[in-house]
Amino acid sequence: MSELAIGTPFENSIELIGGQKFPDIVAKKFYGIEVKTTTQNHWKTTGNSVMESTRVEDVERIFMLFGKLGKPIEFKCRAYEECLSEVVVTHSPRYLIDMNLEKGKTIFDKIKTPYDTLRKKKNPIKPITEYYKSKLKPGQDLWWIQDTEKASKLVIDIWNNLSSNEKQHTKNRAMVYFPEVFSNRSDKFARLSIWLVTRESIVCPNVRDLFTAGGKGNYLIKDKTYRDIPRVFIKLFDNIDSVLEVLINTSALELKEYWDMRTTEKKKIMDWIDLVEFNSKSVQGATHLDIKKILTELTLR
Repeated sequence: MSELAIGTPFENSIELIGGQKFPDIVAKKFYGIEVKTTTQNHWKTTGNSVMESTRVEDVERIFMLFGKLGKPIEFKCRAYEECLSEVVVTHSPRYLIDMNLEKGKTIFDKIKTPYDTLRKKKNPIKPITEYYKSKLKPGQDLWWIQDTEKASKLVIDIWNNLSSNEKQHTKNRAMVYFPEVFSNRSDKFARLSIWLVTRESIVCPNVRDLFTAGGKGNYLIKDKTYRDIPRVFIKLFDNIDSVLEVLINTSALELKEYWDMRTTEKKKIMDWIDLVEFNSKSVQGATHLDIKKILTELTLR
C-alpha cells in the first residue's frame, strides 16, 4: 500500500496500527483497512466487536481485506459493512464476516439500520437484540446478548449450592416473571430453565420439583379450607408477601419483557393476578379455586 501510494494523495499517509486497535491499517487518518486471514477453504470468519471500543479515532470508511491462505491462495476486498452477515458471541458480541455475502443480506439490512448509524449509537447492541428476539421460537431466549444494563455472573452455580434464602427469592421471582408455571402446559418450565442459566447463572437439573414437590395439599384461607390444591399454589400463598415485594420492585418495563404484554406501575399487580388466574384455569385440582379472589384477598390483607 505504501508503494502504491507514491505519487497519490495517500503518499506517506499509510500507517500500520499496533496493539488491539481497529482497524489494522489507516490511510489519510480517514480510511481504514481491517485484515483477516484463514488457512481454511472458506470466506467466513469472526469479525470485530459490535461495540467497536478500540476503533481508531477519525476513521470513517473501513474496508475488509481477507486473505485465504490455503490452496489456492486468494484475496478479496470489500467495504467492511457489506460483508457482515450476523452477530455471534465469543467473549463479547462480534460480527460474522462473509466475503461472499449477497448484497442486501447484511446484518444492517436485517435490522434496517445503516452501519454508520448503528456504530454511533450509545447502545449499538439494542437494535441487534431486538432483531434476534423477534426471530425467537417459543421457549428460546438470547444467551449472552442482552440489551439490559445488568451483567451476568461469571461463575455458574448449581441450585443446591444456594442458601435457603437465595433459593426462595429465586422461586419468588420465577412466580412473578413466569406465570405459566401455574398452568398445565408441557413446556411451562422451559422459559424459567433458560432464564436460570442465562440471567442468573444457575443450573437446576430438577426445575419442576421446585414447585411441585410434595404433591397436593390443603390450605386454610379466612376460615375456609381448600382441599387437594396443587403444591405450586400452596408455595405461592405461603410466600405471597415476598412475591408481592418482587412485583413492586420490578419495573413495568421489565415485566413487559417477561410477560410479552404491556402493563403499568399502577396495574402490574392486578395484571399479574389475571395472568396467574388465566394459566391456572385448566390445572387439575385448581379449577375449583377462585384464584383471582384468593390472590386479591391475600394482596389486600
